[in-house]
Amino acid sequence: MRSRYTAFVTGDVAYLTQTWHPDTRPENLSLEGSPEWTSLTILSSDETQATGKVHFRALYREQDQWGYLEEHSDFVKEDGRWYYLYGEPKQGIFKPGRNDPCPCGSGKKFKTCCINW
Repeated sequence: MRSRYTAFVTGDVAYLTQTWHPDTRPENLSLEGSPEWTSLTILSSDETQATGKVHFRALYREQDQWGYLEEHSDFVKEDGRWYYLYGEPKQGIFKPGRNDPCPCGSGKKFKTCCINW
């Protein structure tokens, strides 16, 4: 999951395609217009020998607001490799409090960092 997140951040469409199971992989994958991804939190995960589930939340910045993508993802392991099958995504606006850590990862409080961009 973390490697797929990194591929989204860096725009590595080839890696995303290679790690997407052929049964559910889209014919064409474009990351054009993707937001600026800033962090990933794995909320839970579970695996057996051949299947895996990951519940994650990824934060992003788009134009002048923060958003999140939360998903319950299913993976399958074939020939020693994990493949993404599908997920149940949920998106929304993320509203950090003024004194919360800034979601950009600067280590500053939100009120002294990204609140003014």
